[in-house]
Amino acid sequence: MAGLSLIAGCGIYSFSPGGKSSIKTISVAQFENKTIEVGLSSSMTDLVVDAFIADGNLKVVGETSADALLIGTMESYSRVPFTYDEFDNVENYAVRITFDVILRKGGTEDEELWHERFTSDGVFSADDETEEDGQVRAAEQLVVDIINRTTKSW
Repeated sequence: MAGLSLIAGCGIYSFSPGGKSSIKTISVAQFENKTIEVGLSSSMTDLVVDAFIADGNLKVVGETSADALLIGTMESYSRVPFTYDEFDNVENYAVRITFDVILRKGGTEDEELWHERFTSDGVFSADDETEEDGQVRAAEQLVVDIINRTTKSW
């Protein structure tokens, strides 16, 4: 999972909310993990927090003082063959990660601002890359999707 921490500072986050909102602060709860893949949901939580900080549209604060709370659950994780060569050998695999994410209005458990399921594939070469390379690619896309959905949802 060490490679996942490297993507947070890549400067790929530059989003603007699509209008004015009363939401200025956000808290990101520790993502839950319903899979056997250890550590990835924690890394995703850290990446999302770092992305909100880098984006700058919403200030990351503690849950009690946040205008909105982001809650995520890693629902599934798999590594599947993605492409084959002419001899039916796997050339590329894909790490497929699915997160269920909810944005709630701060101070309430009832008012959901949005609820969405995100799935991302991180493709990696069977010959010269590792599954972690695929995890990094899938995580990068998931983080971008979550930040976009959050900052452009109002």
